[in-house]
Amino acid sequence: MSQKKTWDKTNQWAEELELLKSIIVKTPLTETTKWGGIVYTYNNKNVLGIGGFNNFFTIWFFKGVFLKDEKNVLVNANEGNTKSLRQWRFTDKSEVNEKLVLNYINEAIEVEKAGLEIKPEKKETVIPENLQQELDSNKALKTAFEALTPFKQREYAEFIETAKRETTKLSRLEKIKPMILEGIGLNDKYR
Repeated sequence: MSQKKTWDKTNQWAEELELLKSIIVKTPLTETTKWGGIVYTYNNKNVLGIGGFNNFFTIWFFKGVFLKDEKNVLVNANEGNTKSLRQWRFTDKSEVNEKLVLNYINEAIEVEKAGLEIKPEKKETVIPENLQQELDSNKALKTAFEALTPFKQREYAEFIETAKRETTKLSRLEKIKPMILEGIGLNDKYR
């Protein structure tokens, strides 16, 4: 019986990740574990992380968007969703240039010291028409809805808006009215 080979994100790139660690240890960063991965911090602020993936191992910079990237080695791993994080991907340890990696790490530390950051965009809550009609006709409901946090208001709006059928939207609206009046968020029981 042949043994099935499975991907092991920890050990597939063990030697390569040790190489990155041996470079990072020369900086003032502190190693920690966050989200099940290796993250390096400066004054308890995330600066970079390292990890192995299926086809590459990487060093990522949490505020990589602020790095000069003169060698054009950084990529946005999730275009459209990731605003600040940038990855430097390697497929072989021979691609790791210690001096260059140290330059990028030291620049990332300076970015952290300078306090540069991208502020999250505020999401505007779009109230579905049937919810808005209900709020306009019921003063107590409107007052209770406005007392909710923007996050909870958005949860209710999306709950109604994501229904495909009009009858489902109306039944959801009836379901949430008592919750809104009590000042309860849609998913508070799970928090």
